[in-house]
Amino acid sequence: MQLSDKFWADACPQLECNLNITKGTIMEKTVRVGVGVILVRDNKILLGERIGSHGENTWATPGGHLEVGESIEACAIREVLEETGLKISNPTKVGFTNDIFAEGKHYITLFVQAQCETGEASIMEPNKCKSWQWFPVDQLPQPLFLSMQNLLQDGVEFNASTLN
Repeated sequence: MQLSDKFWADACPQLECNLNITKGTIMEKTVRVGVGVILVRDNKILLGERIGSHGENTWATPGGHLEVGESIEACAIREVLEETGLKISNPTKVGFTNDIFAEGKHYITLFVQAQCETGEASIMEPNKCKSWQWFPVDQLPQPLFLSMQNLLQDGVEFNASTLN
């Protein structure tokens, strides 16, 4: 017996959303794991404008793919250094998001907060990021990368008292 899309939509409303997103788009069969790193300094958050790949022209935290056998914390340290040239310390888990992109990619993004007291971000991967900027936490640019949108919808707030 084959179950219809209608059955699945009634049984699982989230699946209905996934079905609508993927109509006409081939969805990758692999769910990838990404790590996003929230750096807050002087009540400002570091965001980069993405280019290439998915999420082009959106603003995102530094981060990237979790490697096989790598800890979340080690991934955060590695990705921030690779993307910005900054050295971070004390990465701490904040939350996660379930991100289904219109481009047919599905990610689970694990967010950490970390300390970065000094230094300015450099563009280390010019094929992935146009610029790095510090934005006041109450004046984030638009559009935000999907995982950032989802994290904010989950109620995470960025401020110096909770992210330092």
